[in-house]
Amino acid sequence: MNKKSEILLKCKGRCAIIKRSKAQYFRGGSTIKNSKIRLLCVTGVFAALVFVVTAYLHVPTVNGYVHVGDGLIYLAACILPLPYAIAVGACGALLADCLTGYAIWAPCSVIVKAASAALFSSRSRRIVCFRNLAALLPAAILCIGGYYLYEALLYGNFVSPLAGMLASLTQAVASSALFIAAGLSVDKMGLKSMLNGGKQP
Repeated sequence: MNKKSEILLKCKGRCAIIKRSKAQYFRGGSTIKNSKIRLLCVTGVFAALVFVVTAYLHVPTVNGYVHVGDGLIYLAACILPLPYAIAVGACGALLADCLTGYAIWAPCSVIVKAASAALFSSRSRRIVCFRNLAALLPAAILCIGGYYLYEALLYGNFVSPLAGMLASLTQAVASSALFIAAGLSVDKMGLKSMLNGGKQP
């Protein structure tokens, strides 16, 4: 075999390697893109659920309403990566307050719900685990304390908002119960793995 033939064979081999590398790169990029699309879709569904449950399945109170939408935010935070979970809490709460005549509470809701989502973790294989059950207590404190402080600053009175703390406590307890019930069901059906594309965290 002459040198010219050897050079041609080497060039063909290198071209084949480059083609395989490109194919692997684009397949990997497609997988990443599909994963992001799936996450965005699941995030949108959770945000819509939070909005519907919060806006239409609530009990009116003197200065607002009591709902169990927080339970769905906790659930989303145990399934989705943190940025997506925060988006669920913020967007769902914002839409619910603005579209039901309680827009004055929207700033507080966005901050409190986003912060609540950050308390939970999606790293565990199971939703209902010690880590996430322990997060229910600070989430309840954040809900009760956050809305109390916001109302006190809003009206310049730190006494009258105390009357609304019972409603916030009721909301926190009911949302925790919904989270545990829904989380156990999701764990039993293995939906977390399915929503993550068959991957375990």
